[in-house]
Amino acid sequence: MTAAPTPAPDAPFPLAPFPLDRRLSVAPMLDWTDRHYRVFARGLTRRTLLYTEMVVTGAILFGQRPRFLDYDARENPLALQLGGSDPAQLAECARIAEDWGYAEVNLNVGCPSDRVSSGRFGACLMAEPELVGDGVKAMQDACGLPVTVKHRLGIDDLDSYDHLRRFLDTVSAAGCQVFTIHARKAWLKGLSPKENREIPPLRHDVVHQVKRDYPHLDIVLNGGLKTLAECLPHLTDLQGCMIGRAAYETPYVLAEADQRIYGDSHAPVSRHDAVRLFVPYVEAQLAKGVPLHSMTRHILGIFQGLPGARAWRRHLSENAPKKGADVGVLLAALAHVPEGTYEKGVPEGTEPKDMPEGTEPKDMPEGTEPKDMPEGTYEKDVPEGTEEKGAPQA
Repeated sequence: MTAAPTPAPDAPFPLAPFPLDRRLSVAPMLDWTDRHYRVFARGLTRRTLLYTEMVVTGAILFGQRPRFLDYDARENPLALQLGGSDPAQLAECARIAEDWGYAEVNLNVGCPSDRVSSGRFGACLMAEPELVGDGVKAMQDACGLPVTVKHRLGIDDLDSYDHLRRFLDTVSAAGCQVFTIHARKAWLKGLSPKENREIPPLRHDVVHQVKRDYPHLDIVLNGGLKTLAECLPHLTDLQGCMIGRAAYETPYVLAEADQRIYGDSHAPVSRHDAVRLFVPYVEAQLAKGVPLHSMTRHILGIFQGLPGARAWRRHLSENAPKKGADVGVLLAALAHVPEGTYEKGVPEGTEPKDMPEGTEPKDMPEGTEPKDMPEGTYEKDVPEGTEEKGAPQA
């Protein structure tokens, strides 16, 4: 068992964990939605469901478990996304996730990376709905948490609506009641993970058709959603919307989520206050030896499109990686942005298009799939071959 998570600092809204509510969530993104990003996101929204990065089963079973599973108390409600296909290993990881205090276990059936496919997990599993169903049932039998699945509309030539229905029929019969659907198919050969986010057309209409055909299932839409305004119309029919890259690159899109999605009455936090709320956490992590850059790299986009934003990013990008960099670097960067003159008048969703060319590759890791994960993030501590240990042969 992990040690008790760190107490949260003062905040302008209640910090007791809210019940699991999928009306809005932030997508699991490798190397992006780590514990540092999630704590910062909680300074913007208390209600939105957060996900871990995908964690492969072998990392949990054979690696340094606290490294992959520990989190801070203020991150709740928090779901753990697993990558794997062996039912026995998935079941053991689900049991561990429940012991660790997670609110949900999600199975990744959507990542198109060839490295993921070679390990027999991710989007390639859409070709094996029976195996996915076996994994879901094993996890449900092993724990009391909700077990959910995140998947694509299809893969390669298995992209008909009939195949999607077969997948849903099989996996729901195994007990899954919540499906988060990335509204694109995936090409496992011929397209990079980045291209798979852009080239296959978005089909939100298909996701809505799924809901009409499966009214008893909870359906969450993912893919192409960048603002709360874009999410709201979908919530009249669907149970939730999941925002991906926009929630990372321009995190202030989450600031009004509690009010606009959940109907809470507290005022949205300002951008400056969101950074200040993050400071006690940063100080605590620095005291544990965590480099400043490991935390500040996640918040470069908080002022995107506003006066001083470029100076803010430059100051952090140049100084946070330096040896011995402390919280003073963060506060000095904050001083580059005028306070109190911008909270009104910045239309929601304008930040991404205003991001200067070249900002993302330099300051933010390009891509979210395992090939972009820092070397050794999930392989270093996992003995070779353990991910597939016990997996049925193809």
